[in-house]
Parts: sequence; structure tokens; C-alpha cells
Amino acid sequence: MNIEEIRKADNQVDPLFINRWSPRAYTGEDIPDTVLLNVLEAARWAPSARNIQPWRFVYAKRHSLSFANILGVLSERNQLWAPQASTLIALLSAKTFLVDGKQEPAHCHSFDAGAAWTNLTLQANLLGWQTRAMAAFDHEAAAKVLKVPNGYDIEVIIAIGKVADKETLPATLKELDVPTPRRPLQELVSEGTFQE
Repeated sequence: MNIEEIRKADNQVDPLFINRWSPRAYTGEDIPDTVLLNVLEAARWAPSARNIQPWRFVYAKRHSLSFANILGVLSERNQLWAPQASTLIALLSAKTFLVDGKQEPAHCHSFDAGAAWTNLTLQANLLGWQTRAMAAFDHEAAAKVLKVPNGYDIEVIIAIGKVADKETLPATLKELDVPTPRRPLQELVSEGTFQE
């Protein structure tokens, strides 16, 4: 598959951004600890408002009980392909932070967690791995399974793996497993005031 035929930048951009996509077909290959720690380290260095670093990560490697527990909270559609991921990572964010001895709202916690996700996925791509973030899961059940205390949101669950041929997927997912294009930049940007 030639990603450049599907995804074309309107302006000059490093190929890293074009080559990152969200596949569903994975080989099931074990992820080395060094790779897993490397992508988490990249996520750790994301910027955050007031440097509060609200992100937290809970991971489970394939074949572990924790992995099976996380799989169990995913939507039925995600359960069709996610068992072949090498690891699943829940990305959480703290909704408050401590200021002068009291908890204050962290208004940018989701935004900051998104920055950590971006660092994680780009680092994984640099190392030859791909990722897919999933928002379709039972948030209440996930909080119980992961033992998440009050004050945290589970933003997404991330699958990491080596890409497999999409023919390994169920028929309903095969046609969906391709890199997607993006809207033209002019549809997303306006100067001075918002334009639909």
C-alpha cells in the first residue's frame, strides 16, 4: 500500500505525519519492553498547561489477564480486531490539580492528554509500530476494571501493534482498514473570525 497515493499534504510537511494512520489489522507480535517504554517516555514529554502533566497510562500486554479485562470493556466492533494488538493502553487524565494545598479544576486536562497521545503515536510510528485510539468502550466498566479513582477521566484506549494484512480482518472491517485522507486545509482555517 502506498500511503502517499491516499494521503496528500496541501503544504510541505514531514512524512512522519502522513505515514501515521490507525489500522485495525495487527500481527499479534509481542511488543518488547524497550519499545513500550520508549513510546511512553515520548508521551511523558508532551507539553501541558502549568506543567501539571495530567496524563496517566495503564497498559496491558497481550496474553495477560489485564489485556483480557480491557478487551472486555471495548465495543463489540473493536473486540473484532483488538485481540491481535500487542498491547492496550488506557490514557487517563486528572481533572484537578493541587494549588496551594487545595484541588483546582484542570480545565485543559483532555487537551493535554491529547498532546501525550500525539507524542506516543508518533514515537510508535518512528519505531515501526502503529496505533489506534478507541473512544468506543464502556467507560464505567473500564473505570472498575482499571480501578480508576474519582477525579480521572479515561480518555481513550490505545492499541499498539505491527500492521498485518487487512485480509486477516473480518469482512465487515476490511474495506475500512486503509489510511484516510484529510479535509483540505482551507476548509479548516480562517483568519480573524470563524468561517464555516
